Amino acid sequence: MKHIWKYFLSGLLCMTTVCGAFAQDSPSPAEAVADAAAAVTEAAEGAAEAFEKDSDYVDMVAAQGDHAYAFDFFTTSMLWTVIAAALVFIMHLGFATLESGLTQSKNTVNILFKNVFIIAMGILTYAFLGFNTHYPGDFNGFFSLGGPIGDLNADGGDTFGYGGLALAMTGYGDFIFQAMFAATAATIVSGAVAERVKLLPFLIFATLLVGFAYPVVGSWHWGGGWLGKLNGGNGFKDFAGSAVVHAFGGFAALACVMILGPRKGKYVDGKLRPIPGHNMPLAAIGVFLLFFGWFGFNGGSVLSAAPGPLGLVFTTTTLAACAGAISAIVTSWVWFKKPDLSMALNGILAGLVGITANADIVSAMGSVMIGLVAGVIVVFSIVFFDKIKIDDPVGAISVHGVCGIWGILAAALFEVVPEGGTKQFGIGGQLMGVIAVGVAAFLFSFVVFFIIKMTMGVRVSPEEEEEGLDLAEHGQEAYPNFVENK
Repeated sequence: MKHIWKYFLSGLLCMTTVCGAFAQDSPSPAEAVADAAAAVTEAAEGAAEAFEKDSDYVDMVAAQGDHAYAFDFFTTSMLWTVIAAALVFIMHLGFATLESGLTQSKNTVNILFKNVFIIAMGILTYAFLGFNTHYPGDFNGFFSLGGPIGDLNADGGDTFGYGGLALAMTGYGDFIFQAMFAATAATIVSGAVAERVKLLPFLIFATLLVGFAYPVVGSWHWGGGWLGKLNGGNGFKDFAGSAVVHAFGGFAALACVMILGPRKGKYVDGKLRPIPGHNMPLAAIGVFLLFFGWFGFNGGSVLSAAPGPLGLVFTTTTLAACAGAISAIVTSWVWFKKPDLSMALNGILAGLVGITANADIVSAMGSVMIGLVAGVIVVFSIVFFDKIKIDDPVGAISVHGVCGIWGILAAALFEVVPEGGTKQFGIGGQLMGVIAVGVAAFLFSFVVFFIIKMTMGVRVSPEEEEEGLDLAEHGQEAYPNFVENK
């Protein structure tokens, strides 16, 4: 930037030359144009020569060593990584609005508060403990407790030294992208336990889940642990987290809901009494924000801006979401005799969760099939959990837990095998991996949440539940000037 004046003068010279050429008397316009073109070329060459000699860019490229030829790719990939991280951050707004819309208005402040806490505490714990537990390097494959992130630009920050061409980003780029994932598991639980959980006990549980359990289980696959090494690294496929993020959160939610019990009035005399959400437009906005953010969730998991994989992942992600919406719409319309918006919204999310494990290895038509099946699964899963009196106000267990299992299995069923190649992923390895993740999440959550229940209690009183958690826990109302839908 310190030589910008040279480029300014070069541009001024070009403009002066062109204008002068046309202003002078010349034998012909063609000769004037030729003279102007020669002047422009000379000025451009001079500017390029000055740039090559004086710019810090030369030093940055030279620092790449053998990777110097790909420095522009590295820069583009790093830019895409932080954009993807920002898109995943937007997903937390999507979760907050979706959960708020699908629950009663008297609990809106409580839900929004929990989402604010989860993203803030999730990123901080990931910096202090999670990242280096998630990616511990050489370890026993099951557990290695890490420390704070330290200086992730120790290699200079502008080189391929952190991860080479396969991980085309800096250390800080890697951290901030992965940090945005970390809080998702607790956010999934937040929706499932909404409208009756005590605030402080939940916040303690969420901190432990995000700060400790998520990075430990994640290290089994993404951190070079035992799942990532199955069958020489080809035994388990989870591209962006159908199991390690979504099924983990879904089964953690199941454990908490089983301990917490259903909302007051949800199941009366053995019959289901629906408790409708207060703001379906807000729920729809939440789902579209999640859909938008998922392009970063899956697209960023390419870990570079490699054009082939990036285009494929964007396409399969979109097709699966749309197919999930259509199949959930049709299935719920036939089953309930009415078109159900909440099921349509959950169908989109079901398709997204289903494609998350396999977006980079399936075809476009394969992704449509994955989404179609996910949309059917989520409808019947929600119906099933209601039948067994598992009260999940937002359908998080079905969307993330059940459809997370489907996404993992679909990686084996719909994997595209190159001509002359062999299939990499089998049902056995996929099933083993998702069971391991689900059981670990369920057991950790059940034990920790049960201990909290025995020591602090986890459920508000019937009077507080009736009044609403906004007033009972916060002394605030989301809509103070409107009649509440209680």
